[in-house]
Amino acid sequence: QVQLVESGGGLVQAGDSLRLSCVASTVTFGSYTMAWFRQTPGKEREWVTTVTGDGERNYADSVKGRFTISRDNAQNTIYLQMNSLKPEDTAVYYCFLAGDLDYWGQGTQVSVSS
Repeated sequence: QVQLVESGGGLVQAGDSLRLSCVASTVTFGSYTMAWFRQTPGKEREWVTTVTGDGERNYADSVKGRFTISRDNAQNTIYLQMNSLKPEDTAVYYCFLAGDLDYWGQGTQVSVSS
């Protein structure tokens, strides 16, 4: 059983930055593809970004150029650096691990005021 624990959410103003963190409780962290998703009330969970075990990154068009995903395998942690935040980025952000089984974190709230 893998546990994912997110942190770093909060309330900010449009144009501000936040950095989210997700720590995974697995000894083989470096081999897994990790991702961030987000969800707002009444909507389906939306993919934001992915980083593979080889470090390949992909981003949703809505965040490309503003968000950066990174990983520190020594710390079993991924990060999401979010710059130039917009009100439409307001959501609960979830960490995701794609392994033999898929795992989700509990989510962290990001609220961006205009």
